[in-house]
Amino acid sequence: MAEFSTDVSLEDVAVRDPRISSAVDEPVRAMILDMLAERDMTIRQVHSELADRGYDRTENTVRHHVNELRDVGLVEVTQLEERRGGTTKYYRANTILLSYSVPEEHEAAVDEMVDRIQPDVAELVAVLEDEFGETLRAISGEMSPCEHCRTQKYETFLLLTVLRRAFVRAHARDVLGGDE
Repeated sequence: MAEFSTDVSLEDVAVRDPRISSAVDEPVRAMILDMLAERDMTIRQVHSELADRGYDRTENTVRHHVNELRDVGLVEVTQLEERRGGTTKYYRANTILLSYSVPEEHEAAVDEMVDRIQPDVAELVAVLEDEFGETLRAISGEMSPCEHCRTQKYETFLLLTVLRRAFVRAHARDVLGGDE
């Protein structure tokens, strides 16, 4: 039998939170999350926009999907409005779902950008580990294992979480012009 071997380098990390994955595995929920990332909406508005996108279900079904997203912390109630003896809730996503792949013909350009900023990111990770190593280890000690993994990489997950959230805040402030 022929032996096939090659050197494989670590290229990327996919972060998967099981609670969140199950909430957005339903395509309509991903669509709702995308809509609520743009603006605050009521269930009725979400229902109407989903119908415009070809998803025509009952308002109660839409409410169920929004509640599932809210229950895992991806959507929040932003406003309560009293109307005609009832309360209308406005919802907004606090998370943006990105589900894309880089076109193969642009991988070289992405690699060039990665090579350019990698030393800066390595320095930033070193600062985080130096200044917050004890906190990272303490949090890691309280994390639950992933049911699919034999080895746990809690500190890697925490560092990525910090960097990802810092990116979101910087992006919102610098690119989108807000303080989100």
